[in-house]
Amino acid sequence: MPSSAASRSPATASPPDFPGDTMKRKLRITASLAMLATATVAAAQDWPSRATTVINPFSAGTTTDTVARVVAEGLQKKFDTPFIVDSRPGAGGMIGTTLVARAHPDGSTFGVSIAGPLVHNPLLYKRMAYDPAKDLTPLTLGVHQPCLLIASRELGVKTLPELIDVLKKNPGKYNYSYVGNGSLGHLVMTLLANKSGTQIVPVMYAGAVQATTAVMTNEVQMGCLPAQATMAQVRGDKVVPIAVSTAERAALLPEVPALREFYPDIVGSAWMGFVAPGGMPAALAGRISAAIGEVLRQPQVVELLRQQLMEPAPGTPAQFKAFMQEELARWKPVIVDNKITAE
Repeated sequence: MPSSAASRSPATASPPDFPGDTMKRKLRITASLAMLATATVAAAQDWPSRATTVINPFSAGTTTDTVARVVAEGLQKKFDTPFIVDSRPGAGGMIGTTLVARAHPDGSTFGVSIAGPLVHNPLLYKRMAYDPAKDLTPLTLGVHQPCLLIASRELGVKTLPELIDVLKKNPGKYNYSYVGNGSLGHLVMTLLANKSGTQIVPVMYAGAVQATTAVMTNEVQMGCLPAQATMAQVRGDKVVPIAVSTAERAALLPEVPALREFYPDIVGSAWMGFVAPGGMPAALAGRISAAIGEVLRQPQVVELLRQQLMEPAPGTPAQFKAFMQEELARWKPVIVDNKITAE
């Protein structure tokens, strides 16, 4: 009986490996990697080489639309290349953000989004069309904006201690308006009730304007709502500003305290950030991030956004990624412990 070695087909036998052959293969691989790296850097330096789409996952006229258009206009002036804002609203921002995730990571598409689609929603939904951590490339944080805790004038309170006192004396009697389960206003009010030992009944509305109107008409007695939706009523003395949700007081409302002045653990920003499709080369992501940051730091842009209670906060892709991880750590216990879901 022939041995297994003798029966082996010459076609399947592996040729001997000589030291010189191994070295040549290593050199070829190294050269290929170097060429790929050079091509990637060159592609980043060439951006933008054609029209670029900036996806806004909410309706025209919203705060995300404002930020997207400010950035798109600034980039178009800088590069003399079209930057087109495409509003794709629906599902609390997830439709537009999904389109970003599914685009080609060549720099021709990126988008603006908010905490829900980027951080909170994996905790709220059983299934999503994309994984924010895998299918999106962080570019830069865009702006911070406070939620403004407002109260109905008929409630008769002017300060947070007065509001908490009324709530403690009347557990479960009063309502607050919010927009969407897991929204910042919903989470802040949930945390406020937890920290203050009060019971407040949540009432969801279709949009921030409706939620603000409900407070103004005393349909509900309070709400922590986007500043852009509430400022007209605050300035018109139609609602009472109680506190802002951000770490610091708002420049346009210096007399209104931050919630953290009373409850240090309650800090929340209605932030917006820019993301690109997953798998984007780091060099390209860095170039786009730097260009967006340059626009957001322009004095006229800073002033324009501050007039709408938005504070520009651009940074690097790595900083934005770390920030979103911090946000997840901040809000996950609130969502999980209070059994908040999207349904």
